[in-house]
Amino acid sequence: MTRIIIIAAASLLVSSSAFAQSAPPQEGPITCAAPVAPDDTERSLKQRYGKDAVVQNLPGAEGETYKGVVLFPKARDRRVEVAFTDDKAGRASGLTLRDAGKTSLWNVAGVTIGSSLADVQKANGKPFLVSGFEWDYGGFVTDWKGGTLSRPLQGGCRITIRFSGKTGAPRSLSGDGVKVASDNAALVKFAPVVTEIGVNFPDK
Repeated sequence: MTRIIIIAAASLLVSSSAFAQSAPPQEGPITCAAPVAPDDTERSLKQRYGKDAVVQNLPGAEGETYKGVVLFPKARDRRVEVAFTDDKAGRASGLTLRDAGKTSLWNVAGVTIGSSLADVQKANGKPFLVSGFEWDYGGFVTDWKGGTLSRPLQGGCRITIRFSGKTGAPRSLSGDGVKVASDNAALVKFAPVVTEIGVNFPDK
């Protein structure tokens, strides 16, 4: 009887250990494989995350929307938006972190929602260029100038980062066609922070 109990306890311990190892991450560094992988589908994310994976319409460029999956939709500091290569959600094309009024518990290459210009410049290892603010594509990093963040992460995915200010940007920093260096005095004074981070998977 004692031997049976010991075997049952050992089996339970192994099962618990396997479950812990397979449990999906809820915070920490984002890679090309976690919390979302390129071969993930709507179905696989729902299977892995359960009620923490919900289909929603997500904001796209120029006021458009697209169908995606949101991980941890009720937790502002864990929320991850997942886009797909087509309407059938057959393969993930990438993921996005957005400013939800709370610093994200996720980070990409050491950068997170709320990171400053200085934080991102440190992660990149050198200054970079930011597009002018106050239009649909404003505030995106347009050129990493050969810094660390210009290189793909292990697995081939690439990073996009967008900045926004707490107030409207001055005219010298605004508009399509404007490109400003991250160490520009006017931009440093404006003090924008990271409000969007994208991780884009490589095409097959």
